[in-house]
Amino acid sequence: MTTDQFKEGHVVEYSYLWKWQAELDRTEGEKDRPACVAMMIKDSVRNLTHLVILPISGTPPKSDQIAIEIPLLELKRAGLTEAKRGWITVSEYNYDILERSWDFPINRPPLGRFSRPFLKQIQSAVLPTIRGKTGRVDRTM
Repeated sequence: MTTDQFKEGHVVEYSYLWKWQAELDRTEGEKDRPACVAMMIKDSVRNLTHLVILPISGTPPKSDQIAIEIPLLELKRAGLTEAKRGWITVSEYNYDILERSWDFPINRPPLGRFSRPFLKQIQSAVLPTIRGKTGRVDRTM
């Protein structure tokens, strides 16, 4: 598997580190979970790919979280066929660098991929979080 095989909108199994876990000085997520590669920003000068990764859960969001419910067809496209319902959290994200990541599953293929229109909806929803810089969990350390 090469880094060229991952695209925006891919859903992967990822050791997502929730913001509350990072605030407790944890450095690893408790388990691999489905996550969406919401954005990939190429740095051609350093030959690096910056990632915005969002968690996917079968549990409705808590009152302090902002999430988008994933339509059934999109769950199927994402390879989450066993899920009856799902949400993608947009009020926080993991920032990682693909080529340097200890957690990104380079050797495992994506589970599936969200459609372009749904991905655009996800990207629009996460932009305020990215701009606000309060929901970022840095996984590059």
